[in-house]
Amino acid sequence: MAYVPGVALLVALVAGCSAGSDADDPAADSKPGSPTVSAAPPGKYRTLPESCSAVPRSTLKDLLPGAADLPQEQQDKVYEGTATVTYDTDRKVGCRWKSDAPDASRNLSIDFERVVSYDPAVSDDDRAREVYAKKEDAAALPTSSGVTPSETPSGSASASASGSGTPSGSPSGISSASPSADPSGSPSGTDPDEDLRPRLLDGLGDAAFLDDALTRAGSTAQHRTVSVVFRTSNVIVTVQYTEQPARVTEVPDSRELQEKAQALARKLDEALSD
Repeated sequence: MAYVPGVALLVALVAGCSAGSDADDPAADSKPGSPTVSAAPPGKYRTLPESCSAVPRSTLKDLLPGAADLPQEQQDKVYEGTATVTYDTDRKVGCRWKSDAPDASRNLSIDFERVVSYDPAVSDDDRAREVYAKKEDAAALPTSSGVTPSETPSGSASASASGSGTPSGSPSGISSASPSADPSGSPSGTDPDEDLRPRLLDGLGDAAFLDDALTRAGSTAQHRTVSVVFRTSNVIVTVQYTEQPARVTEVPDSRELQEKAQALARKLDEALSD
């Protein structure tokens, strides 16, 4: 029989392919004891609450005192709130309320953000920690040690909601140059042990902070906005409570706004945990 080079080459190629056929079999690559890569666990929360129903009416009556004097139909409209426009209600929802009284107007807003990690190696909780940390950094909160909270562990707050510690800063819009200046706008005889300046908070979610900003727009009265931001698992909640007095000479009380904003934040945290 004559030797045909082309046929011999074809036979060799077929033999080679047969020998390497296991290369396409995933089981052929697995070796006993080889490490496996598992996806990071999902966050605790898969949904968000209905934001405009998240605050009980009794709480709204306390936070929006001017609404109680309105006719019933107008009261109902105030307490219903206005939902924040979002394009993905599975990821972000919010609600706004406003009331006007002869002495002052008040605005309340709450926002829920459910953080989802699209990196299988990063959990939703870890991604939420990163998002929360950016919010905390942006607030530039002062601490007693002279460093910003981002330079300290999230769990080791330098000042708690009960007033422990004395951060070196003061709420935005409050001059720290005057030794008699009080962040609440009250006389200088207030309790010096009560810390009302922006600070980290203990006992609220997995991490939390409070900011306090006093601003004036043109010739209008000063308005104060207290913000409480906290993270619980993969959800970040923001509460903002603002008061603007009717008279230009009045300064909103920091203590009252902070206490009420924190109380609401704790109710929302408890509701999420249920």
